[in-house]
Amino acid sequence: MKLEMICTGEEVLSGQIVDTNAAWLGNQLMESGFEMHRRTTVGDRLSDLVDIFNERSLVADIILVNGGLGPTADDLSALAMAKAMGVELVEDKTWRARLVEWAKGRNITLSDSNLKQALLPEGAIMVDNPVGSACGFRVKFNNAWLFFTPGVPHEYKTMVTEQFIPFVKSESAVRSHVEVTKLLCIGIGESDMAEQLETLDWPQGITLGYRSYTPYLELKLIARDVPKAQQTAAMLQAKSALKDCVVAQDKNTLAAEVHHLLSERNATLAVAESLTGGEICSQLVAYPGSSHYLKQGVVSYCNEAKMSLLKVTEKSIVEETEVSMICAAQMALGAANANTLINRTDYAIATTGIAGPQGGTDTMPVGTVVIAVKAGDVIACQEISIASTRNRNYIRDLTVALAFDMLRRAILGLPAFAEYNYIKRTNACTYSREELEALS
Repeated sequence: MKLEMICTGEEVLSGQIVDTNAAWLGNQLMESGFEMHRRTTVGDRLSDLVDIFNERSLVADIILVNGGLGPTADDLSALAMAKAMGVELVEDKTWRARLVEWAKGRNITLSDSNLKQALLPEGAIMVDNPVGSACGFRVKFNNAWLFFTPGVPHEYKTMVTEQFIPFVKSESAVRSHVEVTKLLCIGIGESDMAEQLETLDWPQGITLGYRSYTPYLELKLIARDVPKAQQTAAMLQAKSALKDCVVAQDKNTLAAEVHHLLSERNATLAVAESLTGGEICSQLVAYPGSSHYLKQGVVSYCNEAKMSLLKVTEKSIVEETEVSMICAAQMALGAANANTLINRTDYAIATTGIAGPQGGTDTMPVGTVVIAVKAGDVIACQEISIASTRNRNYIRDLTVALAFDMLRRAILGLPAFAEYNYIKRTNACTYSREELEALS
């Protein structure tokens, strides 16, 4: 099935605004097991719109047309489609009634410009817009279904998610069955992943897709008309090849995976952050229900906070520095014990390090990171060296992901330290709670 997109608007064509809608759609289609075959951008000229509708409808199966449905004179998508079809614009009574209610709720008097948004090509099927005043519509023209949506991002994304993707799936159901398995990875580059995977034998109908977004690399196994047993075999083959670099399945982030694991087990977590400055907690509280497991978070950016709030000993900082495994371990234990009104948490995370661009030394360069994870009465610590050529944000983002992966491994009972492809571990050890408390 050939899927295309037509983006309309002079501001898009001239580069005055960046067309994020198109990039977003491409990713949404890929995640649903479909690939966009072509994307065309056209301005707000009636003849150009008519021409492109005629041209692409002879080639594609489904075309999403984005933009040009508003109340102003340059919103010409409905009129251009009517002219291409050789029909008149007619008022959709259902949408006019919605506009009347919409205006009443906002104490607005409807103008002819507003009512223009209820005019659709004769024979068009109205597509509901639950969050805006311009409805969408779809028409079958030549070989294609043309599916029209407003260009306003929050309206467009709602309609794509709730209506366009289901429509594409319904149309594709008679053609092929598509399923997508996503494997979230860290610590491996795209070229290394491709080299390891693309020499393997894959069942007919399985294709590989890659998506890189810091600090992750996502592998998509796209199965078209492939039996479930073969899909499972392909997924296991990919996991076997990539080993520890695979950190989650069908999750977009490690925060999502950790949220799921902690919630599922009714476990509790405390966090102590220096290098990451609250980002670990921030990613977790984005998920509803995180209050059930996240008991406390401490951002101890200075040494005084580490000592007063987390009970890191002055001796540890003086003798080993604040970027040391003993310091990180004491931070994790201190976070778990920080609130005397609750029991010690099941798990704790601590991060410390040098994100740069200043602050590094010959013995402790920028990119030196220490992470500790407490699970029960054992605290595992590792020191990581991230290339100093990486910027501050990358170092912090990767540290958050590595901390989550250490926690994930602890929850699942896996060995504490993973072997990634390009992440260099310079030191590692474990402490018992008794050892650390004896140092206090």
